[in-house]
Amino acid sequence: MSKAGICYLVGAGPGDPGLLTLRAKELVERADVLVYDALSSPVILGWTKKDCEKINAGKRAKDHTLTQDEINALIVEKTQAGKTVVRLKGGDPMIFGRGGEEAAELAAAGVAFEIVPGISSTIGGPAYAGIPVTHRDHCSQLTIFTGHEDPTKGESSIDYAHLAKTPGTKVFVMGVARLREITSALIAGGADAATPMALTRWATTGSQKTITGTIGTMADIAEKADFGSPAVAVIGGVVTEREKINWFETRPLFGKKIVVTRTREQAGALSKGLADLGADVVELPTIRIEYPDDRIGFAEGVTHSHEYDWLVFSSPNGVEKFFDAFFATYADARSLGNPRIAVIGNGTAQKVKEYRFAVDLIPEKFVAEGLVEAFEKESVENLTILWVRAEEARDVIYDGLVKLGAIVDECIAYKTVPETEDSTGAAARLKEEGADLVTFTSASTVENFFKLGLPWPEGCVAGSIGPVTSEALRKQGIEPAFEAKQHDIPGLIEAVRKWAGR
Repeated sequence: MSKAGICYLVGAGPGDPGLLTLRAKELVERADVLVYDALSSPVILGWTKKDCEKINAGKRAKDHTLTQDEINALIVEKTQAGKTVVRLKGGDPMIFGRGGEEAAELAAAGVAFEIVPGISSTIGGPAYAGIPVTHRDHCSQLTIFTGHEDPTKGESSIDYAHLAKTPGTKVFVMGVARLREITSALIAGGADAATPMALTRWATTGSQKTITGTIGTMADIAEKADFGSPAVAVIGGVVTEREKINWFETRPLFGKKIVVTRTREQAGALSKGLADLGADVVELPTIRIEYPDDRIGFAEGVTHSHEYDWLVFSSPNGVEKFFDAFFATYADARSLGNPRIAVIGNGTAQKVKEYRFAVDLIPEKFVAEGLVEAFEKESVENLTILWVRAEEARDVIYDGLVKLGAIVDECIAYKTVPETEDSTGAAARLKEEGADLVTFTSASTVENFFKLGLPWPEGCVAGSIGPVTSEALRKQGIEPAFEAKQHDIPGLIEAVRKWAGR
């Protein structure tokens, strides 16, 4: 018996992926088919399962990948095929999102559906611009309308004369292209031309930009600033509150476009740390992690790991691959025996602790050479050491430990290969828009970034996590603008913060 399909009409919020509801994230993670708007954050696409069919429905201004009728037919067809379909729509699906039309089509087709509200850009956008849409000192009424309709046409469904006389805050979206016509219609209807007004573009994202003026001046200000969509407009006295509570656009990395080149799975911590400081983060993974060529050799190394005096991990990836294989072989953690564990760096140590194991040795300098120096203070002569490493790792640890008299075996847990998929269009965005900073977390991210053949953005600099990565950059003719003093992700984030405040 085939399973019944269901379609979820889900609000993706105004742009910041942190503003999605828990229900929305849960549904994205288990979707068989994801039909998404152009306004959806690329980060959200990374939450899908590997076999999820991702379909870009476009829906931005005049550039529609699919027409509304085609979208309606698509979600009905996929749902009737027994799929779990998530129709991800910017903001809230029922506020100028045509979610009601899509729900009606699903109902007419007799398929199951559910509506999951999201934070509308009409509310979330002004909040991130430091503008409360209601405020006891200014208003107790809020009017939301669409600017999509042309006020000059004969039969507009919006009565601008009535709207002009309506008290309280007015918010509209999809109106940048008709801004002059809208403001002129409001003034003609009796609105005070001196009423404060604000426009916020790409609200709640690192690309957010806000301009302020009045109903009478905003069209000129927007044209001078070449202010395009998508944008949300706020009209009313509440706009003056921005001077006091503009919180989002004052963060230390606001206005900086920063590229993250880590693997798709690992980018999260760095991306979030930079985004929390206000950066416009572009995730452009240049590498991905795969199983080693000798998978049998890796399995044998894991199986016999309990026989060693020391286990050495030089990366979080190695830890994850090792313990995933270990627990696929052994049901009891005690099967590991009593080897001592050494790691390079806090990130690797934290990954070990996630598996409820303690770390016995961590060097002061988070590089291979630092680990060898740390072992010099230990007595390892004639002790057995299993080094869990990447296929392309340098021989520094092996050579150093052998020189100290240890008996070292290598357990190759993974290999890094070039990332060839760019489902979010990050490469094209970097090529078109440029960037202020590209961050590199390993020599392999450097090498594979330059293999992409992208021109180095004008005025852009490189940031390095440590000396090995810095040397890889210099081989490519790029002198890093800075190198993290602490060679891990928190150290890199702090180095970026200092660079931005230079």
